[in-house]
Amino acid sequence: MERIIIQTKAFQDFYKSLNARTKKKVDYIVKILRDKEIVSAKFVKKLVNTEFYEMRISTDNEYRTIIFAMDNENITNANKILLLNGFIKKSTSDYSNKIAVAKKIIIEEQYGKD
Repeated sequence: MERIIIQTKAFQDFYKSLNARTKKKVDYIVKILRDKEIVSAKFVKKLVNTEFYEMRISTDNEYRTIIFAMDNENITNANKILLLNGFIKKSTSDYSNKIAVAKKIIIEEQYGKD
């Protein structure tokens, strides 16, 4: 299996801000997402009551990237995955704001920026 992984500008900006060690872990998890049908919850987890998942990176901090399975509700069956936006997880309250940003990115990707 080889999934198509699409990076938004917001994700690319986040990635550029990371140190080399963290980038290496992100690259590793993206490779798993691309190449493996089943992905461990250690790396990707469904965000409850949303259509999104989170990519989980643990180094000196807990990093998260909001991701979206573009062509299937279940990431296991998806062929295209969109990496939306990343952040350092400080608390669970960070999620509602970051999910709102992810929704905005999807709308901009679909309909273009105003």
